[in-house]
Amino acid sequence: MALGLYTPAPVIEERGADYFVAPHPEPRRDLPNLIEILLGARYSLIGDWMEGSYRSGLDQHRILGRQLLIVNAPELIKYVMVTRHQNFERKSPQMRRALEVLLGDGLFISEGETWKQRRPLVADIVHKNRVPSFGLTMEQVTCAFAEGWAERAGKEFELTAAMAELTAEIIAQTVFGRNLGSSAAQQVIDGFTSYQKSIDSFNLGYFLGWDEGWPILHGPVKKRAVKMVHSVVEKVINDHLAGGGDSGSMVDLLIKRRERSPELKLDTTALRNEAATIFMAGHETTATTLTWAFYCLANAPWVEARVLEEIETVCAGRTPTIDDIDQLEWCKAVILETLRLYPPVPLLPRQAREADEVGGIPVKKGDLIMIAPWLIHRATDLWEHATRFMPERFLDGAKVNPFVFFPFAVGPRICPGMNFGQSEAILCLAILIQRFRVRPRAGYVAEPVCRLTLRPAGGLPVTVEERVGRHQA
Repeated sequence: MALGLYTPAPVIEERGADYFVAPHPEPRRDLPNLIEILLGARYSLIGDWMEGSYRSGLDQHRILGRQLLIVNAPELIKYVMVTRHQNFERKSPQMRRALEVLLGDGLFISEGETWKQRRPLVADIVHKNRVPSFGLTMEQVTCAFAEGWAERAGKEFELTAAMAELTAEIIAQTVFGRNLGSSAAQQVIDGFTSYQKSIDSFNLGYFLGWDEGWPILHGPVKKRAVKMVHSVVEKVINDHLAGGGDSGSMVDLLIKRRERSPELKLDTTALRNEAATIFMAGHETTATTLTWAFYCLANAPWVEARVLEEIETVCAGRTPTIDDIDQLEWCKAVILETLRLYPPVPLLPRQAREADEVGGIPVKKGDLIMIAPWLIHRATDLWEHATRFMPERFLDGAKVNPFVFFPFAVGPRICPGMNFGQSEAILCLAILIQRFRVRPRAGYVAEPVCRLTLRPAGGLPVTVEERVGRHQA
């Protein structure tokens, strides 16, 4: 698909009898010009990296009047994200401007005192110790969802939207403590999808010298998308405040904390922002991970066979539960390898608060530091067969450098919902793959593109069929 003066890179995908090179844009060999950078960023944020970027190191670039450092070495990533994290805690102006109208001062883009106050609050609510209490909800929602799949067996549908519907319902019941309903869930999904399509990931004002970038104009499409999301979240918050919420939900915990800690200043808008942030992060990232996992498994049947064999050994025909996930090592390895190849948020840009130095290169206040899981997860000098789908690399207690593999970020700003999301993905994968064979449309190649999160361009058309001979205890 050509966009005027810009043509996206070809997609590379290869398969053999025992290997699968997962789809990715062909690296560039020539530096893009400014027009290509502008149009390329509008199309996808991962499509124009140079061949040399897929090795660990440090690259320095200048776009108009602004320095951009691509930090792609483990020790330098540690310096930026941990050692000097207070100087590099700010998200890029592009990301802040792109998300502020949707998430306000929610945890994902907040900073300073707001972030310091709310981080422990949100982290406690989605802490790994709470995962078992939410596990039954994950099981029940996924099993109900599976019944819907049984009815559409053999009929083509789009998998990204289906996975978003599943994870939105899980996060709705755990965050909001109630069945959101298919209509409201779909409204949030459609709103967020429309919002992603309407944002501009390149803020020209920033590169022309404005440290905060230029304010973004919000047209009718974007305003409508935001309203679709906010109206659902606000209704749930107001229902809880009026006494109509369910005890033990994440929103209920937020409201109770507000009552105990008035110094946090969690007014209705702040509650909405945090609930919206948890909802967006919770459903979107897991949905895209599951979509890519099913695509990779469909193209690596030898891995799918090992996964099914493991589920049968652990569960003996019954439906997997949250208590099984520690034993489902192949399922976990599939999710981790999918997160390596397709980190839901593939770029983690940071803005320098003050002058600094990274890897011997002077950094001015306001300069942009780019940490890119997309790049270092595929660094050819750090990963064997870096572009291949090889879940076995995460088996047998494999230890991976946390500054080489960090799909949920790393350091103080690591995603507090990491354990929740990872457990949810493993369980959903196990329940669905035990019962169904998922197959992409014949000959379809999924092109990864990123505007906010990493999705297949144009979605992923699939059909499902129930496996023969499966029984339930």
